[in-house]
Amino acid sequence: MQFENIIGQKQTKGQLVQMVQHNRLSHALLFLGKEGSGALSLAMAFAQYIVCEKVNGKKTTEATASLFFVEMPAINTLSELNDSCCICSGCIKAKQLMHPDIHYSYPVISKKAGEKPVSTDFITEWREFFSLHPYGNVYDWLQFINAENKQGNITAEECNDINRKINLKSFESEYKIQIIWMPEYLTKNGNKLLKLIEEPPPDTLFILVAENEGAILPTILSRTQLVKIPLLTNTEIEVALELRNGVTIEKAQQIAALSEGNYREALQLLQHVEDDWQAILREWLNLIVKKNLAGQVKWIDEMSKQGREKQKQFLKYFTHLLEQAIRLNSIPSLVNNTESTNNEQDFALRLNKLCSIPQQEAIINELDKANYHIERNANGKMLFHALSIKLYHIISNNSLILVN
Repeated sequence: MQFENIIGQKQTKGQLVQMVQHNRLSHALLFLGKEGSGALSLAMAFAQYIVCEKVNGKKTTEATASLFFVEMPAINTLSELNDSCCICSGCIKAKQLMHPDIHYSYPVISKKAGEKPVSTDFITEWREFFSLHPYGNVYDWLQFINAENKQGNITAEECNDINRKINLKSFESEYKIQIIWMPEYLTKNGNKLLKLIEEPPPDTLFILVAENEGAILPTILSRTQLVKIPLLTNTEIEVALELRNGVTIEKAQQIAALSEGNYREALQLLQHVEDDWQAILREWLNLIVKKNLAGQVKWIDEMSKQGREKQKQFLKYFTHLLEQAIRLNSIPSLVNNTESTNNEQDFALRLNKLCSIPQQEAIINELDKANYHIERNANGKMLFHALSIKLYHIISNNSLILVN
């Protein structure tokens, strides 16, 4: 993977390139970024950049070049080295996750009772997973390997295997690189790596890719150089959705606003892009305000048949509109001057007529609680019945009805 394939993160890419070009590369880096920020993809692209034969100046023999590789154009200036070439032997192998000097560790499960798994047991699945889901999270990965209810773990045996591999001589590249995805899953097993991370063999690079700094062993955290990966901007997600997925500008704006800098979440929302959350929400609020109990029961029955992900996305969309309403209420000058679509802005203005800012904040609080319970397999019918009652009591002092 090249840096150019990664959404946004221009400043971070430049920082990583500068580390290599100015010989300021630490022996252990911690890429810390929230889900969907592209931290793992950045680690993969960085590893490919390091083993790229054009970047590190390695020359291929004429015989080797004629047999396996396309002749590469000469690079005359340092600015042209801001990305891997993608055509040398090192790049091709790194792109396929098959470079002999780049090793990967990630949470795995036991296939059989009593088995002590290591990451290489799942290397075929890992290559396929990353090619399909470069922005996937650990839940996606565990489902991909059919973990079901099993807990993923980076085992003590994996730590022993890392020690063994890193102490081998490099095969092709100047560096040996160990990428550890989700070091939060190391638990106490990570203590086996402390000495290795603190005093690794020459030309060895550890890249830890994490989401939650607080869940990493402090002893490992203190031995790494932190590289913070920021969340993506709405504009970056919008452009990516338009160019990569052919999404219309209006839908891309809506999805980007809901995803909150998380490209994985944006792709999840894209699967339900045809769902008209606004119409569903309008119907629900009208039924609540009009005290149409029979209509509410029918609406709740339909919503309870939706999957958990759809229910969560619906509540998240409602929260997004309420936050938009609060912003428009607090700063009237934002009307017709925001990134939201005209339909969303109109709906948000109607929400301001329906209830005050304290009422909107109370509704947001209830929606957050409902989302929490949905994630923990709450019964859909009971949850939305309770939520409908709470919303009625929150907005019951208002007589205005949300209309189309």
